[in-house]
Amino acid sequence: MLSYYLRLAFASIRRTPVLSALMVLALGLGIGAFMTTFTVYYLMSGDPIPHKSHMLYAVQLDNWDPNDPPTESAKDVQPQITYQDGQNLVNADTPAIRQAQMYASNVIVVPESDEPPFDESVRATYHNFFRMFDVPFLYGQPWERREDEDHAAVAVIGRELNDRLFDGANSVGKNIRVDDQFLQIVGVIDDWQPTPRFYHVDAGGQFDDTEQIFLPLSWAIDQPLLPSGNTNCWKPPDEDLSLLEAFLQSECVWNQFWAEIETPEQAAAYKDFLDNYVRDQKALGRFERPLNTFISNVPEWLEVNEVVTDDNRVLVRLSFLFLLVCVLNTVGLLLAKFLGKSGEVALRRAMGASQGAVFSQNLVEVGLIGVLGGLSGTGLAWLGLRAVESLYRGYQHLVHLDPVMLTTAIGLATLSAILAGLYPVWRVSRLAPAGLLKTQ
Repeated sequence: MLSYYLRLAFASIRRTPVLSALMVLALGLGIGAFMTTFTVYYLMSGDPIPHKSHMLYAVQLDNWDPNDPPTESAKDVQPQITYQDGQNLVNADTPAIRQAQMYASNVIVVPESDEPPFDESVRATYHNFFRMFDVPFLYGQPWERREDEDHAAVAVIGRELNDRLFDGANSVGKNIRVDDQFLQIVGVIDDWQPTPRFYHVDAGGQFDDTEQIFLPLSWAIDQPLLPSGNTNCWKPPDEDLSLLEAFLQSECVWNQFWAEIETPEQAAAYKDFLDNYVRDQKALGRFERPLNTFISNVPEWLEVNEVVTDDNRVLVRLSFLFLLVCVLNTVGLLLAKFLGKSGEVALRRAMGASQGAVFSQNLVEVGLIGVLGGLSGTGLAWLGLRAVESLYRGYQHLVHLDPVMLTTAIGLATLSAILAGLYPVWRVSRLAPAGLLKTQ
């Protein structure tokens, strides 16, 4: 019976191509606008590491200007910490399973081929980084603690860079030249793009590409590789020290710090450890503000840094209202279409078709229009996402329709069409055939 109703639906659509096209277009525009904004919102607000997000904690220490307003929440504290605090914490005996201090930088990669040198992003960190964040490896493995302690000239590179420099071959054991130094490659990361890039959301970098070069922080400081992210200071460095040493010992915040903690009890113990650390530093004349330390797991950290802004939520709501307007327009078009074929309905009823059969037949037609509207809306959403990509270069990871979004688009369009068609279908199925046949 369903196949028969589908044949009737296709025949009905062909008899009224303009009216049918308007309904498909109306649904398509509504679905396209809504899915464009909702897809960006969905990817922005997603959990980038769902199996571990409750175990990974960003660390904040309130070492800022004592003359600033009092701290009320984690949003009032700098999202980064000083280099000296990072060093103290990473070398301390803590309740955390793992800790990782890190910062972003840039280098010039010099290929062995005739290709000209090019700029590449770098993350200077510790060996724990890769196991903490479950980074997948294509070849090799992370460096070990010994390389961190020895300031070793080693590196883990990304798959994209490996494809560019070594045509995708196993490059473990080979060297890569950065600036005027050579680094031995110990591992190649497989495709890895957490969205948002939760481990470094400062300075709007939450949707940037993951770095293509990872190297020991100790080696990076020796060079030195300067940070490329935000660096904020509230007091000048000590003028009696060398420029680099003064910067490293300053109250400038430019390092990110994460801890892996398994249980709420361990989290509470780690928080107590941080409080005691700050108390010790206060005794040394640092941390002049009231005691405020914060640890935030991944979902909390994204909320603290307002990765999803109010503007994004407003756009989703507005696009949903536009979809409702399109659905209401579709109701009017469907009513005009079905009342226009009341004679056909009367003839079917006179030949013995029940109200339920007429209702089902026309509802199948409405569903078909919804599917067509969903397909057109998917195409319009794809165009909308391409427009977002061209306007906002940092949003490349937020402008693709994954299978979930494709299914949602078609399902939402079909559901919208069915809801829009319930009244017109119900009304035409209730028409009395006798009076209509007399007018034919």
